[in-house]
Amino acid sequence: MKEHIQINGNTLIDLGFKPKKWFKEAIVYINDNQLQHDEMLSYLEQFKAAPEIELHENHIPFAINIEAENEVEEDNVASVIKTMETLMKTPTLVNGAIMPDACPTGQNGVIPVGGVAVAKNAIHPGMHSADICCSVMLTDFGNANPQDVLDAAHSITHFGPGGRDRDNQFRFPMDLLAEIEANYFLNDQRCISVARSHLGTQGDGNHFLFVGTSKKTGNTMMVTHHGSRGFGANLYKKGMKVAEQFRRELSPQTLKHNAWIPFDTEEGQNYWEALQIVRKWTKKNHEVLHDATLSTLGIEKEDRYWNEHNFVFKDGDLFYHAKGATPLDKKFMPDITGPRLIPLNMSEPVLIVEGNTTASNLGFAPHGAGRNVSRTQHRKSKTGTIQDIFNEETKGLDVRFFSKEIDITELPSAYKNAATVRNQMEHFGLGKIIDEVMPYGCIMAGDVGKNAPWKRRKKNRK
Repeated sequence: MKEHIQINGNTLIDLGFKPKKWFKEAIVYINDNQLQHDEMLSYLEQFKAAPEIELHENHIPFAINIEAENEVEEDNVASVIKTMETLMKTPTLVNGAIMPDACPTGQNGVIPVGGVAVAKNAIHPGMHSADICCSVMLTDFGNANPQDVLDAAHSITHFGPGGRDRDNQFRFPMDLLAEIEANYFLNDQRCISVARSHLGTQGDGNHFLFVGTSKKTGNTMMVTHHGSRGFGANLYKKGMKVAEQFRRELSPQTLKHNAWIPFDTEEGQNYWEALQIVRKWTKKNHEVLHDATLSTLGIEKEDRYWNEHNFVFKDGDLFYHAKGATPLDKKFMPDITGPRLIPLNMSEPVLIVEGNTTASNLGFAPHGAGRNVSRTQHRKSKTGTIQDIFNEETKGLDVRFFSKEIDITELPSAYKNAATVRNQMEHFGLGKIIDEVMPYGCIMAGDVGKNAPWKRRKKNRK
């Protein structure tokens, strides 16, 4: 009998295998059983990787539900189309669309705000972004005084970085905690701690608490806009790491930010479940603020509904990644209780819409007004004092910044023309407006960096 030569990792590499976790087990098995050349090759067949999945040679066609009406918009639309063309070469994608509020975010190939990308049997963490389940919720306060509602809400809400201290935290639902602890992606102590402390917080950026009155009924309504905060960001980071592992093995040509987790894997099932848990948490994050405001005023709600716009929606083996796109189709929202909400800017109404799925909208509408230029570009374009700009753009409204520092990049002029967005919604069949919440006032984080707690402490030390 021919003497068996002990193999090692280099032997497997010479045979064309990439170093993997199974190397150690295979080397021990081959050496212990003294497998000869042909026997060894037969045994190693099970470890052969499937052929790499290549990008689509040409981008998958996508619906364009946006038109440029001036030179600035032309640049924006061209950039959106360019990044979508790159994105739609991702091998899992089968359909896509862009909405009137579309604007690029990040490098070429990153899904734009206002983008919808439909993947087969795959979840792309980078296509729902770190602010998972960013969403809007409306509560009808009946004939309550708008100023009373805004004042009560201001005393309860929490904007800015970080969470609530222990003395001010909302009671955490035990059934939700049990779901978190049972999920691989969510059950570490840091994630659970953030889930507790961030409940009832709204973050910063374009998140808001808006109070207005129904154009149809005259009732006072409160609308909140925020996502899953640090709880969702934690899932996003873990999801991107797992997706990157699959990308390296399955499709190295795919851009890193478009990596995916195959749904028919254990990781895919766990990630999908984690997304649903984050969705429940985010809904509760809205509810605690609305309920506490009602309780402070001693009144009962007359109606309530909500919808998310940074999420993944499942229909069979298709996964609709909506980055800043509002679902119209009821199949996407199992707990739908009312129409959808589309805010525009602090001086414009929040639109209440309903609509049908078409070949071009894929069952979605815009999530807001979007931007034509970046925050930095907008800031540089303004002249005059910050206070004068604020006074001019918020005339007649009760607009407050939680940090007590005005953020001019969240004033109405920072966003696309609201009338243009509304006109294009009608033109492209992106939802019918059935009511509007006319603005009374709102609360936003403001410029949290300008007067941040850590900056004040540093100043005091000096």
